[in-house]
Amino acid sequence: MQPIISKRRSLFFFIFLSAILIPLFVLTFAKRTQFDTTPNPSSDPAWPSEVVKIEYPSSADDTLQPALFYAPAGNNEPVPLLIALHSWSGDYIQGLNAPAAEWCIEHDWAFIHPNFRGPNKRPEATGSEFVIEDILSAVDFATTHLNIDRNRIYLVGASGGGYTALLVMAQHPDIWAGVSIWVPISDLSIWHEQTKYLDPDLTMNLETALGGAPGTSPEVDLEYIKRSPLTYLSTDITTPLDINAGIHDGHNGSVPINQSLWAFNALVDSQDRLSEQEITYFVEQEKVPADLIDPLLSDPAYGEEEPLFRRQSQNTRLTIFDGGHQIIFEAALSWLAQQQK
Repeated sequence: MQPIISKRRSLFFFIFLSAILIPLFVLTFAKRTQFDTTPNPSSDPAWPSEVVKIEYPSSADDTLQPALFYAPAGNNEPVPLLIALHSWSGDYIQGLNAPAAEWCIEHDWAFIHPNFRGPNKRPEATGSEFVIEDILSAVDFATTHLNIDRNRIYLVGASGGGYTALLVMAQHPDIWAGVSIWVPISDLSIWHEQTKYLDPDLTMNLETALGGAPGTSPEVDLEYIKRSPLTYLSTDITTPLDINAGIHDGHNGSVPINQSLWAFNALVDSQDRLSEQEITYFVEQEKVPADLIDPLLSDPAYGEEEPLFRRQSQNTRLTIFDGGHQIIFEAALSWLAQQQK
């Protein structure tokens, strides 16, 4: 009899626990993933009405992080996913990447625009571990809730978003089918010096986020190293990568193009690298060195900001275009659409 009573007690205990824990699990999950389906929920009217606010759990600290999200409707086939990153001083409601959302709506791609701790002026932002995990968790959220084509997950960003995209790609290269990066920062320590004459507010952003100016202490210097993409870039990275810089950036923009050229050099074999003399000429003269000019170079996707110089080295493409501190979405997205694992 005793074994029968024990089984009954065990069954009763299991049913009792199920009655409590299953609703609790459902309630907890519902709280962990929150949607706001109000049309055009952001404060920036640039966003299409199909884009909604969400909150998703970040593996960094188990907090709910905000984002804007678009999920294609009525399609059972796997869809591509685009992660778009806001600029240096922006956050997830910034309208800069609204054209990318419009592209995704038109082409039946999923889209997510994470906050990754907001503007880059706090220690929790500016390439921190929180930032990296927030972006990876955004990918996890989309792939959990939608039928995502794992061979077509893309990343795009400009300025601070280009910086962050470069950093995430360098640390986690295997996720992405393609990454399009525009006017990025690759070395924060050198950029700190550059911002002193370009935009002192950016200098203060860096010092507030990283604990001071380079040279303040070994701890501060380590933060500049840890949060700079150049620390992680190498020729071992095989992710298809598209780096773009406007020839006039640093003259009428906040990121001199040597930041992009150094990133390219770190990713490619020695025979494909630009020399320091060539880089200096690009930056100071706002021109392509005469021996690097290709009169046949053309790419209609860049529109009026036509390409002035392009170099391809295996998986990495560099384009210097006739523009400044900007992103050309037609060029970025048309290139990404051609990439697949």
